[in-house]
Parts: sequence; C-alpha cells; structure tokens
Amino acid sequence: MKFNDIERHKQLFILALPMILSNITAPLLGLVDTAVIGHLEYSYYLGGSTVGAMLITAITWLCGFLRMSTTGLSAQALGKNDNELNSLILLRGIIVAFAIGLTVIALQVFYLDFALSLAGGSQQVQFYAREYSAIRIWGLPAALANLVILGWLLGNHKAKIVLWLIVATNLINLLLDLLFVIGFDWQVKGVATATLIAEYSGLLIGLGLVFTHFKQKIVGLFTSSKHLIELIFEKSALLSYFKLNRDILIRTLCLEICFIFMTFQGARLGDDVVAANAILMNFLLLISFGLDGIANAAEVMVGKAKGQGKQKNIFASVNIALFWTGIFAIIYSLLFYLGGQYFISTISSIPEVVEYAQQHMFWIIALPLLACWCYLYDGVYVGLMQAAVMRNSMLIATFGCFFPVWWLLKDYGNHGLWAAFSVFMLARGVTLAWHYQRNRLSF
Repeated sequence: MKFNDIERHKQLFILALPMILSNITAPLLGLVDTAVIGHLEYSYYLGGSTVGAMLITAITWLCGFLRMSTTGLSAQALGKNDNELNSLILLRGIIVAFAIGLTVIALQVFYLDFALSLAGGSQQVQFYAREYSAIRIWGLPAALANLVILGWLLGNHKAKIVLWLIVATNLINLLLDLLFVIGFDWQVKGVATATLIAEYSGLLIGLGLVFTHFKQKIVGLFTSSKHLIELIFEKSALLSYFKLNRDILIRTLCLEICFIFMTFQGARLGDDVVAANAILMNFLLLISFGLDGIANAAEVMVGKAKGQGKQKNIFASVNIALFWTGIFAIIYSLLFYLGGQYFISTISSIPEVVEYAQQHMFWIIALPLLACWCYLYDGVYVGLMQAAVMRNSMLIATFGCFFPVWWLLKDYGNHGLWAAFSVFMLARGVTLAWHYQRNRLSF
C-alpha cells in the first residue's frame, strides 16, 4: 500500500467525512429517542418503543438492498459516464420502494400480529410496541424511497448533500420528539409520530435536492426518451436488478434475523434486560454507522473504478479504506472504554437498567475491533456488485456461527447472546476478507 498517495486519501475523506457525520446522526437521534423515553417512570416504555421500532426497522433494514444496489449501480454508471442509465436507476428504485411500502401497509394487521407474537415480553411492552409500530408503519413508503435517494446521491459523489439531507431530517425528528413527548406528554406515541412526520419531510427535501442539483440530467431523460415507461420496466434490466437485489435481500435478511433475535431474546429475559440492550444496541449503531462512512466511501471509489475498468484503482481504494477502518475502530473502542459508564447513566435514570447495561459494556468495547472488517468489505463488495459473495458470507456467519454459539452459551443468558453476536460479526469480516484476497486478481 502506498501511504504517500495523498490524493487518494483526500478522495476517501471527501466522501467519507460527510457520510460519517450523517451516519452518526441516525444513532445519535436513536439515543435521543431512548433518552427521552428512558427517563420516563417505567422501563416498559423504553422496552415497548424498542420492540416497536425493531418491527419497523426490520423492514427498512431488510430493504437495505434499495440503498446498497442503488449506490453500486449508480457509481458504476457514473464511471461509464452513462447519464440515462444513472437516472433510470433512481426512478426504478423509487418505484420499487413505494411498491414495497404500500404492500406492507396493506398487510399491516397480519404483520404486526405475527411479529408481536414472536417478540414476547410483558403485557405492557406488547401494548406500547403495538402503539408505536402502528403509527410508524405508515411512513414506510417515504423511508424506503429515502434509502434510494441517499444511495443514488452517494453513488454520484454527492456525500455533502447526503449529509445535509440526513441532518435536516433528523433535526425535524428531534424537535418533534421534544415537542410531542415532553411538551404534549404523548409518551411512546409522541416518538413514533415525530419519526413518521420526519420521514415524509425527508422525502420532500430529498426530491427537492435531487431536482435542484441534477435538473438537467433528470429533465433530459424525460425529454429525450419517448418511451420512458418502457425503459424503466425493460425486462432484462428489471431481471438483472431483481437478481442483484435478491442476493442482497438474502444477506440483509440474515443480518436482520440476528438483530431481531437479539431484541426478542432480550425481551424474553425481562423488561430490564430488553431496556438495557436497547441502550447497548444504540451504541452498536453509533459504531456501525461511523465505520460505514469509510465503507460508503469505499463503495463509491471501488464502484467507479470497476465501471472504468481500472483494477489498480480498486486495490488502492481497498487498501487505504482498510487502514482508516482500523484507525477508527481503535478510536471507538477507546471512546467506550473511557466513557461507557457515563454514556449509559446519561441515557437512562432507571437504576436496574443502568447497572445491567454497565455489566455488558465490555462487549461494546470489543465490538469495533472485532466487527470493523465486515463493514469495510461489505462496502467493497457493494461497489463490485458481487452480491452473491455477500450473501454466502452472511449465511455462514448466521447459521454457522451466530445460532450455534448462542445455543452453546444460552445458559449464560444475555452474555451468551452478546458473545454469539460478537462471533457473528467477526465471521462476516473473516469470510469476506478471505474471498477478497483469494480472488482479487479477477476483479
């Protein structure tokens, strides 16, 4: 690796820094949501909102392929300088996002009944989980379309616009949180309503930004293409799109199964456990979204190099991204080692929840070093658009590592659960790194 390749380091951070800042705002907002609810009198408010949020987040995370495939495809289209294809990727993604969101809304009764029956938890947790998710589910079309817009902007090297879009959306959410929960005393319902309004606000802002900055490209597609609908729904393009997204969907489904299992199993261990795990999972999101900033930059750089057919640029981008991923992982571990107990006590004032979360803080301290590699290589393979490799890696990590380790350590309760999750994250990185080193000359 050439550490003196200053231009490539600069290119990475031009893309990564806005993404790191914008990605971190999401878990920070989650921490605010958790803190607002966590200071209410009973732990079941936090437990209910956590389970309810997971029911909705399960769908948006499951549909993460919309963001990932859009980023990779648009980055490669940018590398090929194909403006028509680039615009079609955006339109096709938004249409698919709305179709999925409206379908889930139509089937919401069946989905919520089934998911809550799996979730378990006390009667109070079940009640507030249903109250939260029944409101949030109406925001799915906007939330999924936002994934497409964010992915497309990132793929087109507009990370700064992504930053301002996410910050604006989360600021709306934060202000409405404070108004509805503290001002109007709406409790769990207030947090859900705030997020619902913020999601549609974000969609309107996102569409406005896309049109403002890419007006010529978007308008050019509508004026130059006599058969725009035929282009969007062209059979071979759709088959290729859904084949790619099928593999990413399977990959994301495995990841989602593990996260849901963490939440549901915590709920079965008690209200205080699920509330403490909610705090720890927000710390994990803070870690993951920060490291994803480097991975997002790698996606774009690798995707563009792939579209240009420049193999050496792929190697150089991966090596530099690996270096900075390691640096950020060390910083995260030190941050939680030095300030973990303070962060926990700031978020919740319930003594049992605080004590339980502090007992498990060492897992969060270790996770950046164990998991950083899987975030980076996920970004590399998104850029390469080799979704089948990501799918296979996740299948191995989920069914070959996570569930067997949990089964062996289930007598250790929540510690066994976090041990299984740590092994799962490590296995993802190891399998992808092994495949990359074995096959990199063929990219």
